Amino acid sequence: MVPTPNRDGVARKGRGATFDPHNRFASTTSEPVDDGWWQEEVPAPRATVVAEEHSRSALAWNTSPDLPFDRSINPYRGCEHGCIYCYARPSHAYWDLSPGLDFETRLIARTGLAERLRDELCRPGYRCRPINLSGNTDAYQPLEARYATTRAILALLLECRHPVTLVTKGSLILRDLDLLRDLARRRLVRVMVSLTSLDTELKRTLEPRAASPAARLKVIRTLADNDIPVGTLVSPVIPGLTDHELERLLEAASKAGATTAGWMLLRLPREVAPLFEAWLATHYPDRAGKVMSLIRQCRGGADYDPRFGKRMRGEGVFAELLAQRFRQACRRFGLNDPTAAASRPLDTSAFRPPHDQGDLFY
Repeated sequence: MVPTPNRDGVARKGRGATFDPHNRFASTTSEPVDDGWWQEEVPAPRATVVAEEHSRSALAWNTSPDLPFDRSINPYRGCEHGCIYCYARPSHAYWDLSPGLDFETRLIARTGLAERLRDELCRPGYRCRPINLSGNTDAYQPLEARYATTRAILALLLECRHPVTLVTKGSLILRDLDLLRDLARRRLVRVMVSLTSLDTELKRTLEPRAASPAARLKVIRTLADNDIPVGTLVSPVIPGLTDHELERLLEAASKAGATTAGWMLLRLPREVAPLFEAWLATHYPDRAGKVMSLIRQCRGGADYDPRFGKRMRGEGVFAELLAQRFRQACRRFGLNDPTAAASRPLDTSAFRPPHDQGDLFY
């Protein structure tokens, strides 16, 4: 059953979510009640509000077998890109905020993060492995232009020769070409640019404040021209909505200079499922039922399957077909060649704790 598309009846321009679902950690709930005094309601614009949080730690650790990294840094909480499908939305409830509109309008900037990272890299027993920027937000969302936290982290990692991987759908990454070039020369960086669709109209509501498809392809092209290892992450693949673009996305990324590629099936954990269904009902009511039916076919009949080994790819006939199409397209467009230089692991041997840099630049 498709839920009511929007608590206000219309979508909000420039925002992905159509409402704020209840915060599951809150002790009370509220519900609007019709008092008989009808008037046409126009939803007020939601301005972006930023709070600052002094960081007590920098690195977040994970043991997930589905992820190619065991540590990450999230410079911000929430993300103004507003991608309706974002699997990180439920985490906003931990900060007493809603995973809906709050996630993309009430942001938290983590201050002092580079300083905390410096301390953590100097701890006795620290073992150098690539740090991912970032797992739960986009390090190059619009807020980065103001705070430059991601740039400060990259500068620190270059200083101590620590490898880093980045995943983004923001064009602001080109601001940091100087640092990325220096990291790349030392085999210390790999960038993945997320591509979801080449349809600008779909992108406008699906990922309202992320860079356009053309801008993301320009990012790939510019990084490749500067000898910075770059690939594409076709994520999420949305059955019945974007899956028909899989080959076209991989071809466009390859032509732009990407040498590696990955993909992920749409994930709808916790509050993301009702948010996504409401978005479908608002923007694509004619195919909402088909999309959700295909998703459930890949998730054992449910909206989401959180099991390791299943949550990223799904299972069943449709999911396997997507995997086969991805593998064949990668071969056709020369992506993921295991003998290519881009497939070499990042260098961890040159790392030196940042408090011991006396002769590094001499």
